[in-house]
Amino acid sequence: MTPVAILILSLSMSADAFAAAIGRGAAHRPTLPQALRQGLVFGLIEAATPLIGFGLGVLAAGMVEAIDHWIAFGLLGAVGAKMIWEALQAPDQNAAASEGSRTGRRGLIGLVATAVGTSIDAGAIGVSLALLSENIWLIAAAIGVTTFALATLGLLIGKMAGIRMGKIVELVGGVALIALGLKILLEHLGFVSL
Repeated sequence: MTPVAILILSLSMSADAFAAAIGRGAAHRPTLPQALRQGLVFGLIEAATPLIGFGLGVLAAGMVEAIDHWIAFGLLGAVGAKMIWEALQAPDQNAAASEGSRTGRRGLIGLVATAVGTSIDAGAIGVSLALLSENIWLIAAAIGVTTFALATLGLLIGKMAGIRMGKIVELVGGVALIALGLKILLEHLGFVSL
């Protein structure tokens, strides 16, 4: 995977955490040390889930080697489509109030639950990376660092930015994941050599 592809993947995987962090920041404007600690939780969990997915993917890699590029395309496309769908959903008043109270929890359990919820998709990406025999340590570290930075930023600007900015970031992240999946598919089919 090229450095640009790793950057795109890292930014895309961080989009959910950024959006959730904006919601948390809008509900409770944290101080810089609080934002850094909460951003670190997001980053560590986001880095761990592709490692878990990668481990599962390694177990299955030998059985699906002939179609691994199709699986990677399908997983990236599905995650990207889900992100786009969620970004395009109009928030209703009840859902916005519920989301605000859920993301506004200050406790560690609420923070970890939010971070795990936003990182589940990274597990699927880890499976894809195992099928493609990519350097998971480098990619997981890049995802973790990017998520830490964006979640911290989202927490700090949440009150000013509101939910709209989070939805835009999630939409762009979804489109980027679909494009990355298509690139992988086209490379393995021999249509593109990058």
